Amino acid sequence: MPYQSPISPGYSWYEASIGERPEYPALDGDLQVDVAVVGGGFTGLSAAAHLAKAGVNVALIDAHRFGDGASGRNGGQLGTGQRAWPEELEADLGFTRAKALFDLGEEAKAHLLSFAEANGIDIDYMPGQMSVVHKRRYLDDYRAHAGIMAERFDYPHVTFMDRRETAERLGSTHYFGGIRDTGTGHIHPLKLVVGTARVATAAGARLFEKTRAESIKSDCGKVRIAAARGTITADKCLIATNAHGGKLEQTTAAHLMPIGSFIGATVPLGGDSPVLPGGESVDDSRFVVRYFRKTGDGRLLFGGREAYSRNNPGGIEKAIRRQIADIYPALADVEITHTWGGYVGITLPRRPFVREVMPNVIAAGGYSGHGVMLANFTGKLYAETVAGNRDRLKLFEELNIPPFPGGTRLRPILLFLALNWYALRDRI
Repeated sequence: MPYQSPISPGYSWYEASIGERPEYPALDGDLQVDVAVVGGGFTGLSAAAHLAKAGVNVALIDAHRFGDGASGRNGGQLGTGQRAWPEELEADLGFTRAKALFDLGEEAKAHLLSFAEANGIDIDYMPGQMSVVHKRRYLDDYRAHAGIMAERFDYPHVTFMDRRETAERLGSTHYFGGIRDTGTGHIHPLKLVVGTARVATAAGARLFEKTRAESIKSDCGKVRIAAARGTITADKCLIATNAHGGKLEQTTAAHLMPIGSFIGATVPLGGDSPVLPGGESVDDSRFVVRYFRKTGDGRLLFGGREAYSRNNPGGIEKAIRRQIADIYPALADVEITHTWGGYVGITLPRRPFVREVMPNVIAAGGYSGHGVMLANFTGKLYAETVAGNRDRLKLFEELNIPPFPGGTRLRPILLFLALNWYALRDRI
């Protein structure tokens, strides 16, 4: 019987493709360390690996298994820069800050690939990403974006595609055009999770699974994290639970909202398939975005159904199949071998939330669908902060991230209404 995550629905192709994941023990007893990390996804494991490599005594706990959350179950697309286009950030923050954030995102991309290579982590990297337009009126914005990226942000890898080129590269006539980015790509995210945990352990970090943090308190210059069978006392703490923090820390809970995004994997399509002949990943212009790519063995991984609540939704396969058929009618009856979901943390402005939420305790999350590279790099930036250089982490800390309205009781309802309104707009 395949392992079933208690926090995310379905059994993913990622899990099936790597076999048995390494298991780590639960915490049993009390520890005293320099730094405690709560959360074993991209951010927490990256922080633990970089801290341990720097000689810091670090312990990490996760309530479940590493990769059970979004880090091990996402679409695998890296993207470029931040989630928002840099010209959008410039309009809000000015050119200097927008360029600094863009450059930070680009460094995050380069770091992820170099970290994997340096540590022998085979993440199945495949180059290329396309962002495609589902409404004709968006074409001018995408055409202008390609020019802005090269001229203002020194990024020459984005080119505009007309409808004919888009159809050829997608193997579908569903979209009106788009852009192609040859400076990024996509990965197998669970392999990165497993590999980063291995690196952290080899460097001396103590990692614990199935160990839920029941409380975090900071007083008298120490941070204490209580779990069911032990307490960790540390000088500093990183909360990296993202969408799965619940009410562990109230400031973080007020600023992050979990949403579910769901993926299906088909059987291998075969070498003669016209679908994505160049192997790029794809996202589209819907607010409720559809995203898809092919694996190394030719499967189509297709994501796009979002649910704005923490309840496990039913009917994932039916919804995913319908969306595949919209774009690739010939695949309407293709066999879907795996369907699964994961809950990602979003913020109102869709920018990362990084904040010192109590003395010596920093929380990080809210990557809003752009976390494959940003989450990993934020873990590295946290390690830099512990070493005394907080300048780059402050680029995220200084972002204005308002809390969600309505408090913990009403905000899921308000968000459900707002985002379903945007989903309706995608269709008209």
